[in-house]
Amino acid sequence: MSSLFKQLESATPQESLPSTATLLDAVKFNEDGLIPAIAQQFDSGEVLMMAWMNREALEETLRTGRVCYYSRSRGKLWRKGESSGQQQHLKSAALDCDGDTLLLHVDQTGPACHTGRRSCFYLEIDAANARIASEPLIDPAELYGQRS
Repeated sequence: MSSLFKQLESATPQESLPSTATLLDAVKFNEDGLIPAIAQQFDSGEVLMMAWMNREALEETLRTGRVCYYSRSRGKLWRKGESSGQQQHLKSAALDCDGDTLLLHVDQTGPACHTGRRSCFYLEIDAANARIASEPLIDPAELYGQRS
């Protein structure tokens, strides 16, 4: 654990903290320079998705208020909604106690999932069965056009 995050374990809300830039310097990005980011709807608590951010994506998100991720498959920044129009607007961001995971409280317009569902977590499983828990809100072909 970063010594900065270790120091923050006993901090209180009344204490002044290091700058955001200093905290970002202490974040534990993985070997690819990425950190997992969990997007949660700010008012309902619904978990929408998990994606990856690099430092540039995180800084842009904090600066602009529009959530930006890093697309591993495309190898570039991905501004949520740039293809579908279904944007995420940042309400708050929090680092976990180890500085290796982000929780983003967002205001999601429409579906968050590329399948057209509100949440990416629609496949429910238990020890014996699996089931689809939700229908798409929008046909993916409408969201993204016909893909080849």
